[in-house]
Amino acid sequence: MTLPALAGLLTGLTLIVAIGAQNAFVLRQGIRREHLAPVVLICIAADGLLIALGTAGVGALVSAHPGLVRAVTWLGAAYLVGYGLLALRRAAKPEGLKATVSASRRSVVATTLAITFLNPHVYLDTVLMLGSIANGHGEQRWAFAGGAVLGSTIWFTGLGLGARALAGPLGRPGTWRVLDGVIGVTMIGLAILLVTR
Repeated sequence: MTLPALAGLLTGLTLIVAIGAQNAFVLRQGIRREHLAPVVLICIAADGLLIALGTAGVGALVSAHPGLVRAVTWLGAAYLVGYGLLALRRAAKPEGLKATVSASRRSVVATTLAITFLNPHVYLDTVLMLGSIANGHGEQRWAFAGGAVLGSTIWFTGLGLGARALAGPLGRPGTWRVLDGVIGVTMIGLAILLVTR
């Protein structure tokens, strides 16, 4: 692995490991063992696409239109608040894992796409930040981008499979109360940070 690729891997992991809407949803689906493969694949593919766009210079174009960034920020904040409130409602009446699948593949895929593409943090981290850092590597920018995509692949795969492996001990109602409570507070906190900074 080249030095720029390693830098991309480490930078990508640094940005993606912090809890966010995507990570929380992958964790939840992994614990539920519910349509985990498409969720993980969508997250990896979306990160790869957005990192590629940032590396190709789309980040500079987006940052030149602050009105667009502001609109996406408010839309994303509204979505995060909604997702957070749903998680807090689940925390008030927690349930353990159910033996049967309770959501269709289509609805899970739609939720994954919404959490990914309506979340302004995804654009800030992948298109703007990673794209800018990648372009700082000049001719090696695509090696950096490849490393960042590898980091995303490792993280989402590990998070999903790790959560799936821990589904038994994490499947109790009390655990769900804590998990959904943390997710709810985190999502609402992220929304507040988005609109106040």
